[in-house]
Amino acid sequence: MDAKTDTRNLMDEYKGLPNEEVLSRLDQKRTSLEIAIENLSHDFNIGTIVRNANAFNVAKVHILGKRKYNRRGAMVTDKYLHMNHFENIADFVADAHARGKIVVAIDNNRPESKPLQGAKLQPNSILVFGSESDGISQELLDLADCCYYIEQLGSTRSINVGCASAVALYEFTRRLGYFNA
Repeated sequence: MDAKTDTRNLMDEYKGLPNEEVLSRLDQKRTSLEIAIENLSHDFNIGTIVRNANAFNVAKVHILGKRKYNRRGAMVTDKYLHMNHFENIADFVADAHARGKIVVAIDNNRPESKPLQGAKLQPNSILVFGSESDGISQELLDLADCCYYIEQLGSTRSINVGCASAVALYEFTRRLGYFNA
């Protein structure tokens, strides 16, 4: 494939490379962050969250619950990510803790949520997002190590979950120093 005729939505340094080579090169500079998406309703936003995971070069993406999701929003970026699937939440959390990961719920409708701005962010975090209408299940919230919300200034209760994933991933990668590396 020629870099000048490559129409994929890739940064110039990856144009013309086979998908496997793009994945390999991204693996050499992954962040330590992971994300998990609780798939309660085959939400279109899951594709957007996967695309955001690629934009911030997360180490892994975990789909919790239903394996299928609308991949259109991901714009084929899932080819450049390591994707895992867990049928149930307890297995996901056990795996995360066995690997020394902190399960961080991002949910604004819970009394236990604290502002993201004041959070002590850890590089071994897995950021968890729920579906647009349902949020994160109580089962997963009960097993999460902490829960944060994104502060807002307007009148709406929440921002779109795809947008929330971008804000949270940016805040984590920025504050953990990945842009200075």
